[in-house]
Amino acid sequence: MIARRAAVTDAERRARLGVRQLLAPGARAERIEDVAEALIGLHATDPATVYLSAAARLAEPSVAEVERGLYDDLTVTRMLCMRRTMFVVPTPLAPLVHASTARAVAAKERAGSLAFVAQLGWDERRYAAVERAALAALAARGMAGAAELARDVPELGEKVLVSPGKSYAAWQTAGSRMLRVLAAEGRIRRARPRGAWTSGQFRWTVAPEPPAHDPDPLAAKAALARRYLYAFGPVTVDDLKWWTGWTLTDARKALAATGARDVDLDDGTTGYLAPDDEEPVPAPESWVALLPGLDPTSMGRRHRAFHLDPAHVPALFDRNGNIGPTVWADGRIVGAWAQRADGEVVFRLLEDVGAGARTAVAERAAELGAWLGPVRVTPAYRTPLERELAGPKR
Repeated sequence: MIARRAAVTDAERRARLGVRQLLAPGARAERIEDVAEALIGLHATDPATVYLSAAARLAEPSVAEVERGLYDDLTVTRMLCMRRTMFVVPTPLAPLVHASTARAVAAKERAGSLAFVAQLGWDERRYAAVERAALAALAARGMAGAAELARDVPELGEKVLVSPGKSYAAWQTAGSRMLRVLAAEGRIRRARPRGAWTSGQFRWTVAPEPPAHDPDPLAAKAALARRYLYAFGPVTVDDLKWWTGWTLTDARKALAATGARDVDLDDGTTGYLAPDDEEPVPAPESWVALLPGLDPTSMGRRHRAFHLDPAHVPALFDRNGNIGPTVWADGRIVGAWAQRADGEVVFRLLEDVGAGARTAVAERAAELGAWLGPVRVTPAYRTPLERELAGPKR
């Protein structure tokens, strides 16, 4: 007789989410490194997301704690990797992430940059010369913005009109493309930005020397998949493919290499757990959280029905599939929040969560408003409900 495969219910998936992703009571972390480790990486396309995602999971949230890891101790690293998206990952994990995903992204970035400067009449030889000059100028300055480097290396300021004739046509500099490539390759890194922690005007500095030998790409993919299984599992092959940006073949090979255990999910599909992660995760105490747009918990899977009613998708996502700020209760997305111009954090629940949870959400909103203080946060990707909530009081 063939034994029936084990099953993981939606309720246990929500319990795992709360515990593994540091949102349930008693699960909060002390350091930014622990937060990044638990989630593999914090989404960083929107600079504010890193801080807000960390604040939701730190026992004592502070901007200083995130900046310590990013800019002082360099224990977390901002890099372009999974899905050609910016993440903040634990620095010890960066070589593995580079070998498994970022290396391929960097190769595409370099090809695109070479095609861009070809419009300026540059060949690869000139590109290489300008790149060497830029690195030398950055090393001499220690830290600099793109405009400062362009004063040292004027070629970096040469411009190309992108998408001419379109409503979104814009001039872009050679430096903006070249610096992005160097960062994607791990040769330079984003340093402390100008202005507040919500700013995306990053300065640049030369990156520390990389390890002498990158991990083997196939082994790195398997190692990253194993971490993903533990942080987000059970997940489907489609989830892994979507989250990493790999091909379906690569996702299947990586899963097989982990020795992942397949389980039945409530929706009738097959999910996968890490081979040493078979014990059920008990439901934690009741919890609520206000997570920012693009938070890794919200964006960690392609299939979200176990924690998100599909009817709520039009209000909570933009047209490109980016999620806005969300309200969570016991492992489910139950609403949205926004910050108004006067600083007040407001929310709307899209389903009945009970009086206790509603009170807890209101308390969390007041705490977040007090934590933000004079800072105003507008998500990089606006969603219908966030826009409505952030509008004038009625």
